[in-house]
Amino acid sequence: MISRRAFGKAVGAGAVVASLPAFSAEASAVSAVASGLGPVRHVRTDLLDLAYHEVGPARGDVVLLGHGWPYSPHAYAEVAPALARRGYRVLVPYLRGHGATRFRDATTMRSGQQAALGADLIAFLDALGVERAVFGGYDWGGRALDVAAALWPGRCRRLVSVNSYLIQNLDPGVLASSPDAPGTESAHWYFYFFLTDRGRTALTRSRRDLAEVVWRRNSPQWRFTSADLDIAAAAMDNPDYVDVVIHNYRVRQGAAPGDPRYAGLEARLLAQPPITVPAVTLDGLADGSFPATDGTASAKHFTGPRVHHRVPGAGHNLPQEKPRAFVDAVLEAVRL
Repeated sequence: MISRRAFGKAVGAGAVVASLPAFSAEASAVSAVASGLGPVRHVRTDLLDLAYHEVGPARGDVVLLGHGWPYSPHAYAEVAPALARRGYRVLVPYLRGHGATRFRDATTMRSGQQAALGADLIAFLDALGVERAVFGGYDWGGRALDVAAALWPGRCRRLVSVNSYLIQNLDPGVLASSPDAPGTESAHWYFYFFLTDRGRTALTRSRRDLAEVVWRRNSPQWRFTSADLDIAAAAMDNPDYVDVVIHNYRVRQGAAPGDPRYAGLEARLLAQPPITVPAVTLDGLADGSFPATDGTASAKHFTGPRVHHRVPGAGHNLPQEKPRAFVDAVLEAVRL
């Protein structure tokens, strides 16, 4: 086996929930291809008008799912209904900079740093009045939920995390002295591209085409459709998308400062806090972004019960590529 209250006052908000229309392109794509996610709803936190999907019984145990980049909640178009049929209330928010999620104040820094993403999800639960949830995610969403589980363990019942422990150690010395293997570094070419003005311009002008390149390299065995890519591209049609994405990759490379409002949280993350709740971790055997492991290298970060699985045929976008494996992981985590 390998203070919610204080935070709620600082970054949370009273809930204002409604079923509102999303962008027309996104709404039509979701309606046609991903109707299992339900309509786009909105809730307000102190910082965001946060868009999300909800499926399942209102009184069911909550499962909170986090999507990655450059993807969208459509990654859970099969996972969410499958969990809803088992009695779970499934919440799938759009991360900041994606879909119909909006910053409420023009002066708020468009940060994409890990502490901001994790804090957003806790504020989201606060706004909906949800005390605890099962967390499940991958890539950006997985990192955000790992952060939330580590810093606010009382809010997390169980965790499913693709690629295991995703909390970044942003200490400059660690960043400089701990490069990944050359093959992994080369797979992350866009990390470095986005450090340049040329990369920012490319993301601004060609976000769908850039996403397609990342998808193909992240998941070489995934036979996604143009409709799948169109839905994800619609979620990129957001005025804050470029700022949030560029900041995410620059701050993780030590090339940009974080938002000062999260300095305390980032300081805690430098200590690589453990995940104490029961967890199931997954690696895709066809992941072109992070090579699959046996889970032992990350075992020290999980101090509660933990089970690790390697999923045949799965690339980096594991919930969409192998939804049954992800659903099974959630159900297994609940049993731990």
